[in-house]
Amino acid sequence: MGEKSASIKLRPQASRAIFASAGSPYFSTVLALMAVVVILSNIGAAKGVTFGPIVTDGGFFLFPLAYILGDVISEVYGFRVARRAIITTFVLAAFSTLCFWIMIELPAADWYDGQAALERTLGPVWLIVLASLLGFLVGQTLNSFVLVKMKERFGERGLVGRLMGSTGVGEFADTLIFCSIAASVIGITDLKTFLNYLVVGFVYKTAVEFLFVPVTTLVIRWFKRREPSYVATGSEANNAV
Repeated sequence: MGEKSASIKLRPQASRAIFASAGSPYFSTVLALMAVVVILSNIGAAKGVTFGPIVTDGGFFLFPLAYILGDVISEVYGFRVARRAIITTFVLAAFSTLCFWIMIELPAADWYDGQAALERTLGPVWLIVLASLLGFLVGQTLNSFVLVKMKERFGERGLVGRLMGSTGVGEFADTLIFCSIAASVIGITDLKTFLNYLVVGFVYKTAVEFLFVPVTTLVIRWFKRREPSYVATGSEANNAV
């Protein structure tokens, strides 16, 4: 009878959602990586790319990494910290666009022959960044919100389900917003090609994240074991039980 009562007490605590404090080098490193990935993918997205019938852009291989890093932040540090990371990345990407504009507008030296190429490469980036920022802001927020709510419901259990469920929601919103704005920038003008761009983008990004779930899981567990405040909070929960 005593053992049964003890097991009943364990269940509520076992499902308790634990999050770490953001005041560590681990968080700042992941945040920096996420910002760099988003900025580079914005530049690459200005180039239309085709693989046979498949239409995408030059940033296709980078952007899923931003969501993987976002999953790490959401799972380890919680929604408030994830929201701060999303806003910070948003601001840094917008700042990079301002810098690109200044670079283009600066008077070129007589011997500099790359002005046209610079304008062609970085000139459309502000539209790509607008598309990316709006998509990233909505998609990452939904991704983080769903993941954290699922964690609050199920605790430390079901990490793979959280990663996959939140990814589907976040990536769909992100891809729809991004493609709707960016399509015309990379030269897509007809509905058939746009739908190709939209569907391929969503399926690709989601598939990459699903394929990388084992890696994401290992990375998250690595952070949980080494993040001092996460370990401390988890120990306090166990001691309370």
